[in-house]
Amino acid sequence: MAAPQTPAELAEALGEAATRGRAISLDGRGSKRLMAGPVGTADCVITTAQLNRVIEYEPRDLTISVEAGLPWSDLAALAARNGQTVPLDPPFAKQATVGGVIASNGSGPRRRLYGTARDLVIGMKFATLEGKLVQSGGMVVKNVAGLDMAKLMIGSFGTLAAVAVVNFKLAPAPEFERSFLLAFDTLPGAIAARDRILASPLQPAAVDLLNRAAAGPLGAAPWLLAVRAAGSPAAAARYERELAKLADWAAFEGPAQRDLWEHIEEFTPRFLQRNPDGAVVRASCTLKGLEEAAASFEGPALARAGSGVCYGYFEESAAAAVWLAGAVSRGWKAVIEFAPEERKRALDLWPAPGPDFETMKRLKGLFDPSNLLNRGRLYGRI
Repeated sequence: MAAPQTPAELAEALGEAATRGRAISLDGRGSKRLMAGPVGTADCVITTAQLNRVIEYEPRDLTISVEAGLPWSDLAALAARNGQTVPLDPPFAKQATVGGVIASNGSGPRRRLYGTARDLVIGMKFATLEGKLVQSGGMVVKNVAGLDMAKLMIGSFGTLAAVAVVNFKLAPAPEFERSFLLAFDTLPGAIAARDRILASPLQPAAVDLLNRAAAGPLGAAPWLLAVRAAGSPAAAARYERELAKLADWAAFEGPAQRDLWEHIEEFTPRFLQRNPDGAVVRASCTLKGLEEAAASFEGPALARAGSGVCYGYFEESAAAAVWLAGAVSRGWKAVIEFAPEERKRALDLWPAPGPDFETMKRLKGLFDPSNLLNRGRLYGRI
């Protein structure tokens, strides 16, 4: 295993392996090996774990530049010490590296207000199989020159190049936060409340939907809406008044609030740890279509109710494959996002890639014409 300690060494290692025609597996801390496609057989493994420095941090400018191997938890802690946040809330946050979060396009509940990595990354440096370092974007929020190149790396699972350095725009930590759990007897009732919240002057940072199987210790109601309010105590008081019109609710602050969102953000890692043959599917749909998607799961279901992303959890990967076949027949955009490594080659993880897939294949051909880098990691398709 090669462990470059600088971006230049990373580029050199990639270039040398490519010159020899060696298949390459890119790795950070391995937190998401169950995610996406199978980890293919490779002639060499290159890890970014030693690329763990903070390159530049300007708290007054709300920007930070870090190497790809920096643990995500370290980045979050550094920002928090300065009253700032990187509001992606990715799963596996305690184990993941910055590069892994970006390569997998990880995000969580606050994507409703802040967006995904494509909205927060303002620049990037990545290493190519030609042994070169490419700089895209910069450290200025309005600097968009070359940023599209960086966006190609987000969600590519290391199949195009190796992320070396990532520049983020940060957000000020809210002056005050309070979260609410609203309980509903029916899914249509929860969706109707979601619609009223989104149509109101309220602008919550997160609106997540959980069924009873996903809620666990949070509550016994058939459906829960978790709402994260940020701003001032006066704003939180307004949330209380408005939400009281929709359903019974419970409020959370301080450690209880942290526990609430930690349960939601880390539900996937915990589920997979408890279920060795378990699988997680992801369905992307419209806000209107979210109700049908959430209702389709017999087991745990958790959704970004303000963004149209729904996750379903299966104790057996074969059951996830059956669900996915039905989702495709309905025209849904869905993938098996997590599955046991030994099961992936027998599963069609991404049965309907869509019209953009031809463009993806052409990009793969431009960056990696010999198909050496992270073979099959993009859901077995690339």
